[in-house]
Order: sequence, then C-alpha cells, then structure tokens
Amino acid sequence: MEDKRILYVSSEVVPYLAENEVSLMSYDVPKMINDQGGQIRIFMPRYGNINERRHQLHEVIRLSGMNLVVNDMDMPLIIKVASIPKERIQVYFIDNDEYFKRKATFTDEEGVLYPDNDERAIFFAKGVVETVKKLNWVPDIIHVHGWMAAMLPVYMKHFYKNEALFADTKIVTSVYSQSFDGTLDPEMLKKVTFDNVPETAVSDLAVPNFENIMKTSIMHSDAVIIASEEVSPSLTKFIETSNKPFLPFVPKEKFAEVYTNFYKTQVL
Repeated sequence: MEDKRILYVSSEVVPYLAENEVSLMSYDVPKMINDQGGQIRIFMPRYGNINERRHQLHEVIRLSGMNLVVNDMDMPLIIKVASIPKERIQVYFIDNDEYFKRKATFTDEEGVLYPDNDERAIFFAKGVVETVKKLNWVPDIIHVHGWMAAMLPVYMKHFYKNEALFADTKIVTSVYSQSFDGTLDPEMLKKVTFDNVPETAVSDLAVPNFENIMKTSIMHSDAVIIASEEVSPSLTKFIETSNKPFLPFVPKEKFAEVYTNFYKTQVL
C-alpha cells in the first residue's frame, strides 16, 4: 500500500473518544496502512466532549470560513486539526457551533437521539469533501466508518459526481453492529433530495432508521466490509446480495493482512 492515499472518514476515533468497535477500528486500520507507507488522513466530527486542550486541536484558518448549505440554511464550517501522538497521523475535525458544540456525541443525557442528527450527518459529509477539495489531496480510497459518516458515499455519487478530483476514487463502507434505536428526523429524505439527490436513489431514507441508513450507504459504495461479528441477518443478506465486493467479518488479530489484500484486489 506504499504511497496509496486513503481517506478515513469516521463517526468516532480513539484517542479522541471512548473505546468501542468503531472508534478502535477507525484508529487501527489507518495506523496499519500508515505503517505500510500509505498516505492517510482521518476526518471525524469535533463533538463538544472532545478535550481540545488535552488533544491539542487547533483551527486551520485557511480551511475554515466556508458556509455549507444544509436544508436551505447556511452553516459555517470550522476545520480543526490534531496529530495522534507517536503515529504522525493527522486528524481533521469537522466543526460547527450549531451542530457539534453540545457535550455528547449522538444523544442527550437521557439517551435520546439529537433531533438534528440527520443534518449533522449531511453537514459532516459535505464538510469532509469540501475540505479535501481545498487540500487538493486526491484519495485512491475513501473508507467510511460509523453511521454518522454514512451520508458521505451518497453525496460523493450524486452531489459531487462531477468533481474531477474524485474521478478515480473508490469508496469502501465498513458496517458495524453499533446502531441506534428509533429513527432520525422523518424529514431526512426531503433534506437529502434538496441537494439534487434523486429520491429513487435514497428512497430507504423515508424511514431513516439505522438499517436503512446503512443500506443507503452500501448502495452508494464500491465495496463493503462487515466489521462486526454481530451485524443483523437482514443487513448481512443485503450486503451479500448487493453485487458489491464484500469482506466478511475478520477477527482483529487477522485484519491487517486481509484488509490490505481486500484493498489491493477488490477495491483499487
């Protein structure tokens, strides 16, 4: 994987958030490619519960200051950056006071989903792509982790389909068992189609529950990795019948060689 450029886009990454399946793999996979001489960047949201001082986040003025339109509203984009200690890995943080200031990731203290999680996901997807465009950094692969990042493949295939920068970029989605109860805002489909995404391409978002969001992400990806042992049977079947190259679950101690081989033989 030497000199291959891989962009990792994740809902959560250690050491910035607590350890779980998504946050750990969102660190381990980039580290593995970095160790092989690949060029990597990681993007994640800058949630309010990330300690900026401890992790030495700082704003990148030349990348910030753009407004992104979400559901017909202008939302300012702030970009922050930090380096994972000892690894020389740069992590970019997508920030906006309206969406990411609050001191938790996806739910309030009562465990209730934030009502604007759908808009946060749209803003995150657009923010990543706009920042990569400003960096003029062309990824060979974009690898998506976690449901908050799941709109990125949709926007890449529709909203940004004419961007020459990404003409040869392949998108991989890792599917985890880590989900949420209930649905996001029932208006999510309307907000996505506002961005000229054809309704037929995202019709599952009419009921924006975890499984339908992941199905929509899978449909717009070039390859899929089953990243948890316990992915639901219905989602597993959807992946297996999607006609996309897919990698079945691999235990952590074996993933490095298998993921590398999958990138080389099924994605690139």
